[in-house]
Amino acid sequence: MFLIEEELKKLPEKPGVYIMHDAVDNIIYVGKAIRLRSRVRSYFREKINRGPQIEKMVTQIARFEYIVTDSELEALVLENNLIKEHNPKYNTLLKDDKTYPYIKVTVGEPYPKVLFSRLMKKDKSRYFGPFTSAAAVKDTIELLNKLFKLRTCNRVLPRDCGLERPCLNYHIGQCLAPCQDFVSREEYRSHVDKALEFLNGNYGMILDELQNKMQEAAENLEFEEAARYRDLFNSVKSVAQKQKITDSDGEDKDIIALDKDGSEAVVQVFFVRGGRLIGREHFYMTHVEDSEKPQILLDFVKQFYAGTPFVPRELILQKEIEDIPVLEEWLTARRGGRVYIRVPKKGQKEKLVELAEKNARLVLEKDRERIQREEARTVGAVRELAQILGIPVLNRMEAFDISNISGFENVGSMVVYEKGKPKRSDYRKFRIKTVAGPDDYACMREVLSRRFLHGLEEAKERKSRQLTQEYGSFTKFPDLLLMDGGRGQVNIAREVLSQLRLDIPVCGMVKDDSHRTRGLYYHNEEIPIDKNSESFKLITRVQDEAHRFAIEYHRSLRSKDQVKSILDEIPGVGPARRKLLMRSFVSIDEVRNASVEELSLQGEIPMHVAQDIYDFFRQKQEGVDKPGSDMIK
Repeated sequence: MFLIEEELKKLPEKPGVYIMHDAVDNIIYVGKAIRLRSRVRSYFREKINRGPQIEKMVTQIARFEYIVTDSELEALVLENNLIKEHNPKYNTLLKDDKTYPYIKVTVGEPYPKVLFSRLMKKDKSRYFGPFTSAAAVKDTIELLNKLFKLRTCNRVLPRDCGLERPCLNYHIGQCLAPCQDFVSREEYRSHVDKALEFLNGNYGMILDELQNKMQEAAENLEFEEAARYRDLFNSVKSVAQKQKITDSDGEDKDIIALDKDGSEAVVQVFFVRGGRLIGREHFYMTHVEDSEKPQILLDFVKQFYAGTPFVPRELILQKEIEDIPVLEEWLTARRGGRVYIRVPKKGQKEKLVELAEKNARLVLEKDRERIQREEARTVGAVRELAQILGIPVLNRMEAFDISNISGFENVGSMVVYEKGKPKRSDYRKFRIKTVAGPDDYACMREVLSRRFLHGLEEAKERKSRQLTQEYGSFTKFPDLLLMDGGRGQVNIAREVLSQLRLDIPVCGMVKDDSHRTRGLYYHNEEIPIDKNSESFKLITRVQDEAHRFAIEYHRSLRSKDQVKSILDEIPGVGPARRKLLMRSFVSIDEVRNASVEELSLQGEIPMHVAQDIYDFFRQKQEGVDKPGSDMIK
């Protein structure tokens, strides 16, 4: 259970990004902070004028997480990446990539230029950034052009050499004039290389030079000149905050690092997609008392990438591990393209590994109890259930339930749990087609038959199209089928699976007289479960979720049918006119209170029919329809 007050106490006084989740685990807000502790805690203080939008957002926060960064700049860039990836409900969203500026060096040209750019394209140029201050970037470009005497014109060189006179920059000593062949291509390139060296992070020489010139001008009482050098110095320092969150190569890679404390270890993975860090995940590793970090990393890589559907082009690891050539060959086969495993010793990738390790350490230090609780209630509960039932592999569970009222609108629900957590994207609803009365067994037979027949058809389609990945939503079959009932429901499921020649374990969730789960029905016997165990709690959650999902679907269908039945009672109102009314009025209450002129919808409904609708509601006996009870959607 996520206790906000307790988690607030664990927040670090460091820069980073915080991510707010709602009750169904959707990301609803992403923000950055110079000090995470102060910023996140401020959302939960009372009597702060935050505006109605943020106030509404705060009421929906069920939990939060955070990623620590080295600087506010990194936090800002990461925040931008996460917002683009997840489109949170309460963030202001941009619809294009014109967010932060880049410095572009057109190294693909014979005489390159240094330019300001809002987009990073896959061309022959080199990009640096993104940066947070457009003014600082422009000042830096101006400084580079002056220091290294690079061209700023739009002439196509060497084609346009000598066609026009040199520009003013040449005459004031700020351009080498390649447009006049006054400089060789090799010499000009050497100036460009120095500019690239500066942009790669070698700022010391230029910063020292600017500081000396600033002091010299101040000593000569040339204060305006000193102020100009001061501004240039500050601009270079601003650009010098080299951020590590965005990688200009645009490749997919996973950054993997861990921290270990005795018998516990946490592996942190940063997911970089298209050159942007879009998210992270941490994994709790057990039984590591006698293992060193390289061995833990090796075990993690083998286990994680055996089950994940996507393998990136590059794995960046914290430590050297054994069997890298074999692992690369294995991962290359899984990906269908070359995969590299690297252990960086310096540069941007090494800094990213340090950042992943720092976050792993924070998770281990601050969230150890929460991780263990979460692992126990999900993966631990699944493992415990598998042991009770004697199932060797248990990852995916599907549970089914039937809902009706005296046979009215029979519906079925299918909920899916993977690794002990609900996978809501795989939930499915079934409207019963072949059963008219209150026959739960027949309804369950239809639901199961439709579910698995559909899955077999999708699998056949995938095979005929020679697809290597899953095809369709029903292709993946469960490791365990959970039925919301005892022997009868289990036997129905077994019959369906037998007819389809499928071998899937089936387990019934047996209820007591108070309709509460008391045990499991498996292999023709009832198996009692400790009600305090995590496996029992998991079974209860699955059963409640299947029941909830079915009832909600049934309720929505009843609501629609009630709306339609009321309108269908009115003479002259058929399907077309009913749709017109449903589009024009929010509720039955609005239809009831509308005038004849309003009901005519400006001539779309004849006046005599509008009068009939008006009279119908006036003649209805008071109390038959509860005002506002039925919403038209």
